Amino acid sequence: MSRPAYATHTATHRLNKLAVASIVFAVVAASGFWVFGVAVLAVFAVGAGHVALNQIQLKDERGKGLAIAALAVGYCIATLALISILGFIPSVVHQLWQ
Repeated sequence: MSRPAYATHTATHRLNKLAVASIVFAVVAASGFWVFGVAVLAVFAVGAGHVALNQIQLKDERGKGLAIAALAVGYCIATLALISILGFIPSVVHQLWQ
């Protein structure tokens, strides 16, 4: 007796490289939030995260969780940076009027 030939489909979905890059940007931005200029990397984390989600959907790749985590961290850091900048405005205005 011979065995029937079944097509075995092994799903080897690749990990999206942009999702990995976006989480790296988010981690670096989060670890160096208080260092001048490092919070700017949150912009790259958000941008790369959005593009990665689009690529993951189109190419059926893995890494959706990484991209979503990078988006969450990136948006949180961007929000904290905006709040800290807005917190300095009253003191700057006060100094200008003296």
